[in-house]
Amino acid sequence: MDRLERFIARRRRIVLIIWLAIVVVSIPFAGRQTENLTGGGFESAGSGSQVVSEALGRDFGRPAEMLSVVFDNRSGDAAKLAAAVDRVERDGFKDVDAVRLDPQAADAARASTDPVVIMPLVVEGDRDEAVDAATVMRENLHAGEAGDDLAVHLVGQSALWAGIQELSKEDLEQAELFGLPIVLIILLIVFGSLAAAALPLALGVAAVVVTGAIIFFLSQVYGMSTFVTNMASMLGIGVAVDYSLFILARYREELGAGHSADDARAVALRTSGMAVAFSGVTVIVALAGLFLIDATVVRSMAVGAIVVVGIAVLAAVTLLPALIAALGHRVSEPGKLIGRLKRRRPPRTGPTFWERWTAMLMRRPLPFALAATAIMLAIASPALVMKENTAAIAMFPKDFETRVGFELASEQLGGPGSLGMVELVADFRGPVDQTALSSFKGDLERLENVRAVQDPVISEDGQKALILVTPEQSPESEATVALVKRLRGLLPPTGGTLHVGGPTAQNLDDTAVISGSLWKVGLFVVVLSFLVLLVVLRSVVLPIKAVLMNALSVAASYGVLVMVFQWGWFDSVTGFESLGYVQAITPALLLAVVFGLSMDYEVFMLSRIKERYHATHDTQQAVAQGLAASAKTISSAALIMVAVFAIFAGTGVPQVKEIGVGLAVAIALDATIVRLVLVPTTMELMGDKNWWIPKWLDRVLPNMDFESSETPVTKKAEQEVATTA
Repeated sequence: MDRLERFIARRRRIVLIIWLAIVVVSIPFAGRQTENLTGGGFESAGSGSQVVSEALGRDFGRPAEMLSVVFDNRSGDAAKLAAAVDRVERDGFKDVDAVRLDPQAADAARASTDPVVIMPLVVEGDRDEAVDAATVMRENLHAGEAGDDLAVHLVGQSALWAGIQELSKEDLEQAELFGLPIVLIILLIVFGSLAAAALPLALGVAAVVVTGAIIFFLSQVYGMSTFVTNMASMLGIGVAVDYSLFILARYREELGAGHSADDARAVALRTSGMAVAFSGVTVIVALAGLFLIDATVVRSMAVGAIVVVGIAVLAAVTLLPALIAALGHRVSEPGKLIGRLKRRRPPRTGPTFWERWTAMLMRRPLPFALAATAIMLAIASPALVMKENTAAIAMFPKDFETRVGFELASEQLGGPGSLGMVELVADFRGPVDQTALSSFKGDLERLENVRAVQDPVISEDGQKALILVTPEQSPESEATVALVKRLRGLLPPTGGTLHVGGPTAQNLDDTAVISGSLWKVGLFVVVLSFLVLLVVLRSVVLPIKAVLMNALSVAASYGVLVMVFQWGWFDSVTGFESLGYVQAITPALLLAVVFGLSMDYEVFMLSRIKERYHATHDTQQAVAQGLAASAKTISSAALIMVAVFAIFAGTGVPQVKEIGVGLAVAIALDATIVRLVLVPTTMELMGDKNWWIPKWLDRVLPNMDFESSETPVTKKAEQEVATTA
């Protein structure tokens, strides 16, 4: 870090020019980052729904995906209906390869007199190709807009995810529009200087723009979910601002201690800069734990988060020092208004707020520790009854055109279950037994929540049968979920195997794959966090406590998700519409991200405490001084993180809302109750036992000193004195 700082100080113009060129080149590609993203990525290899999906095309000559155009013809205007069908035929299939229109279906739609006209399309591609085709068709047709013709809607599972893609893109633009000014205001309050406040924000924008360009290129060769842009933007702004704030705060602290600008910059980079680099790598490795979940949607979001964190670290240790060197003392000087207010304010005497806070905790550590733990456990307790799902229809606002189209089509077809038929494939492993198959169909018709059972379709090889079951309720209802579970428990006719597919079965399988892998991600990040802190702190006790406290933060965020999105306790206040469940990918993402981000605060605070312990050999004094030195910076950083996540929590897609709410709650609790109460009080209670480590382990661990207060100049002078002596 010393060598890097000296290079940047000498070549700051080159560094700034390189970064400027990278950002400028990235801007056009970042603007196109959503072009090749997919709304799919939830496939579960080897699951019953996937087996049925593959069998439909291979054995029965049917498309795995159903996609239809819905016309709202309640006005009964035949001319407008014909014009709308013509528009779909003329414009809808530009740049679309996986879906086409059957001319006979178009003629039937033109001649229809139904209040809602459903025109089926021919899907020739797989699930992801159908989603991409639906996305392009929505843009071609301006779906949901009436204009001079009738309103046109796309329906089908592929249309659902295409609609989610559009909605999440709109939310991203809105969140960034409102988020950046709010972050700037908080930074102005923290630093009291426009120059200082602008630097972290500039890094956040640079990180998000460059990551957007990288996502564009990665999506050309790797399937990436539409949610990756929201994840990268949300995490990128927060992390980049956080990392730059830590380095900038240390730089201003060193200037305030009387060091020159060069020495202050060197100390900031070799201490907080090193901690930022180490913490960033830790966050990246924690996010890599998401690759243990075999779902493209989760892995692609992990890729986006990993890239943006890496860019944020790189910007913090290269671009930020160059900007600090270019601006010099303007980074530490308050603006004119703030300067006048400071001059009018009488000089501060006595202990600061954080010194008084620490003294209060140290006097009564046990009651504070017990109270903090009880609060965290109470908030976390609802997580014990969390329900998970990957349903899509309920994610849309009620007036969004995709949801409107589904409701119109359901009414026309006779019920909400008509667009979510359950697909059964019975493999007889020999010639189909028609008698047994007929009896099996009768058994299906007598099941609860079954409206109709179509006649079986025999496969081309004569050994399999496809039976389509229409449920009474919608495919995302609890009744249909119960029906699918019951069907999977049935014995197939005359032996063989029975596979259950369709939208409901797919949701169940996707949820099972993601939630069933949560323990793997948890074990990965827990072991990783312990090993990282073991190396940094050279203690066995402190990493164990840190892991337990991080787990408390994650559990508390889960509890809040259940309260808000499953139970709907705060719908009247937040304006949310609770779904009755939590999206399945949210807990896994929160687990990896929260553990990773909590490591930042853990490293920054405990390394400062460790520094003071080495200087004083007094745990109470070290905790008091370390907390007082780091609490303000950690609180400011957490406030910015919470603000960024809360902005995304106000967007339209429940999936993004859940991530925003979960991260905001976890970081808020971690930076307050955990970091400012539990950590210092438990350290005070443990005393010197905090630093226990077996001697053999102490000898083999590397020495990671992030917060040495020595400047390079001071260290060099001390070495010269020692050499002379």
